[in-house]
Amino acid sequence: MAGTALALMVAASLMLVSLAAARPSWLSPIAERGPFPRWLAGPLGPLTSWFTLDTHGLNVAFTAIVATMCLCYVIAVFEAPRLRPQWALGAIVLVHVVFMLSPPMQLTDIFNYINYARMEVVHGLNPYTTIPALEPASDPTYLLSNWHGLLSPYGPLFTLLTLAIVPLGVAGALWAFKIVLMLLSLGIVWMVWRCAELLGRNPLSAAVFVGLNPLVLVWGLGGDHNDFFMVFLIVLSLYLLLLAESARVGLRAPGAAGIGGETPAGALALVRRVVAWLDGTPRPLPIGEPGPWLEVAAGFALSAAVAIKASAAILVPVMIFGAPRRARFALGVLFGVAVLGAATVLAFGFNLPNLAQQDILVVQTGIPNLIGYVAGVGGETTGLQHAFTAVLVVGVIGSTLWAARTRRWITASGAAILVLLLTLSWMLPSYILWLLPFAALARARWLRVVSLAFSAYVFLFWMPYAGALEHFLHLHLGMTAIAQRIGDLQRTLEY
Repeated sequence: MAGTALALMVAASLMLVSLAAARPSWLSPIAERGPFPRWLAGPLGPLTSWFTLDTHGLNVAFTAIVATMCLCYVIAVFEAPRLRPQWALGAIVLVHVVFMLSPPMQLTDIFNYINYARMEVVHGLNPYTTIPALEPASDPTYLLSNWHGLLSPYGPLFTLLTLAIVPLGVAGALWAFKIVLMLLSLGIVWMVWRCAELLGRNPLSAAVFVGLNPLVLVWGLGGDHNDFFMVFLIVLSLYLLLLAESARVGLRAPGAAGIGGETPAGALALVRRVVAWLDGTPRPLPIGEPGPWLEVAAGFALSAAVAIKASAAILVPVMIFGAPRRARFALGVLFGVAVLGAATVLAFGFNLPNLAQQDILVVQTGIPNLIGYVAGVGGETTGLQHAFTAVLVVGVIGSTLWAARTRRWITASGAAILVLLLTLSWMLPSYILWLLPFAALARARWLRVVSLAFSAYVFLFWMPYAGALEHFLHLHLGMTAIAQRIGDLQRTLEY
């Protein structure tokens, strides 16, 4: 049964991508704006170009295909311990390749990335101080992008990375970016596998849980979203911490060499006690303790994740206070802030990503907006936004204290990410990727259950027939004054 589920997931992925590539449709919003050249459509369109679906048929097909993928995913997750590793890993790689070959699906973000980069490289315009509407409208990415009234909300490190693909041209930049996303996603799956091994868990179960989630595949890889850059660095940080702890445990094993020396006396002993206290260890660090480089590198990787996307910042206090050697990890974070901050100033000046305007935007089917609607205030008001921000702050503080007390920092980090997802005003389906690695590796089963439940919730409200579901539930989310105000603001930013 599990093998059949894997085969169906690969076939469903191939069908969905082919439908998006066969002809212009809402499956690829870019295609609806004008010509749909082969370089944009990708190579898989001919598989389904021999038959035509109207809008209703395409809605039904998309819903059925993604629902099939979700069902296959649940089966694969629960049957993972009995799967052949070759089959499961082969399926993960195949679906990644399929979605890498797709046209941009559902989202237009990739051309916003390229356009902001071209503003800097081609036109000499700082994307953090100049809106795209002020660049030449003849630029080939101007018509393909849509946030023309929005200063760049993307992290400076991400923008610096995108500058490197500008010389490839628009088509070359698109496909280079898609290949990088696929490699980053597969890298995340590989590191989750290794982390599971270091923790003594089933690595295949963890890899399947992260690598086959349909929301990540369709809206993440298919939508070419930049979440993979941030999550890759977060998981790299997690992996380096576990690798350092594994080496330390190996030295403590009976008969291990290099840890049996006596603790020195005098001033050096005092220094070692201070370092032990800062690191949160119950005793002075023994002679033979592994070097600090893995923990420092882990801290640097986390600060790089924040420089990609500010959302990663909520993990900084949780992982610092929960890390096995927190002083070393904190040193790496500070070093990363210094280095990456200097690079940002040199490249873009003292200008931060434009998060203020983006934070005002509200997804109608997001949990905060639904709560505001059910509460009778028409959606997520400014007051509710402040309230949910306070909930997030309390959640991060609670997760930090939990991590410091129990050292279950993986579970605590997952809990902090979950609170973030539940309080975000602007949320995309691919954001579930932020939670998956921690849920896959945590001992807490509830975190995996909540991840699956949240995935199901997002699936229901992002399907073509979400409007019918809202009507069935007597929800009129798009008819409130708040919805109209947010719609007007969004149209202003997209002019």
